[in-house]
Amino acid sequence: MGVKLEKIGTDLEKARKKRAEWDAKVKDLERRYREEENTEIHEMVHAANLTPEQLAELIRKSAAFMPQVMAEEVKEDGQYDE
Repeated sequence: MGVKLEKIGTDLEKARKKRAEWDAKVKDLERRYREEENTEIHEMVHAANLTPEQLAELIRKSAAFMPQVMAEEVKEDGQYDE
């Protein structure tokens, strides 16, 4: 193999290793983000002292409003914004 090809191969292997490390980091951060988000939601619901029935009713009522809000967000920048 030529020297240039070996260098490219070495750089490729390093890049693959870094990509694997970053993929693992992203996965861990996504998991931690979800956990924290769920904790915050739980705390808000608990602080509001809602029964499961009251929470279900609140979600049902807000669901009728959400498509309109989501459509407005899409109009603003052309992409769905979560």
